[in-house]
Amino acid sequence: MADTAIITGQYIQIDQTPASAGERLLARVIDMLVMFVYEAAFFTIIILCNKLFPGLYRHETALIVTVLLFLLPVLFYSLLWELFNRGQSPGKKLLGLRVVMKDGSTPTLGASLLRWLFLLIDIHLFQCLGLVFILVTKNSQRIGDLAAGTLVIKEKNYHRIHVTLDEFTHLSVHYRPVFPQAENLSLEQVNLIGRTLSRHDAGRSQHIRELGVKVRRYLKINPPVDDEALLQTLTRDYQYYALEEV
Repeated sequence: MADTAIITGQYIQIDQTPASAGERLLARVIDMLVMFVYEAAFFTIIILCNKLFPGLYRHETALIVTVLLFLLPVLFYSLLWELFNRGQSPGKKLLGLRVVMKDGSTPTLGASLLRWLFLLIDIHLFQCLGLVFILVTKNSQRIGDLAAGTLVIKEKNYHRIHVTLDEFTHLSVHYRPVFPQAENLSLEQVNLIGRTLSRHDAGRSQHIRELGVKVRRYLKINPPVDDEALLQTLTRDYQYYALEEV
């Protein structure tokens, strides 16, 4: 499978490998097994409750609540997992796949909704239509991906950012990182640091202090420097490690 280039909001090119049709199909099968286990467990609980509390489901309210508890997780399975687990259902997580926007960011609520709605066309109404689109489109996108502007990619090289030293003029060939922990930051976290540092509103100082506290706690570091200097240094260190992978 050929790589596809993602251009981030910072105009950094990331070469990613789209998930193959087989990988996506297997991820779907795993998700279906997860739903099957949920359904089996749910019905087992219902049977036990019916034995312990005879007549419980004779009441309309109890029956409606039971049906909703059963249907909603199944109906919204893909949407909820990918929305609240940063583009990964259990099947995708197990196979190292992730849904991302075209710029490499986490899918928005609107994009996730579109992907979920188009499952009806991609899988349920026309059976293999989504699979056909995955096979014939350049970036292996089903109809829902095309509508939402998303890709399903392999996660193994997600942090390999293809840049050159002259794209970061503040980094010299002799630069050495100050904080090795910066390598543990994600691209999204570094982007958040960059957005915070580039703010020019009245709340800039407070946001930098709050982010500095969180970063110190997350990376378990407490250097004797102010928060702005720390965030700037961590950004340079992260870029250094990103360049090392090229």
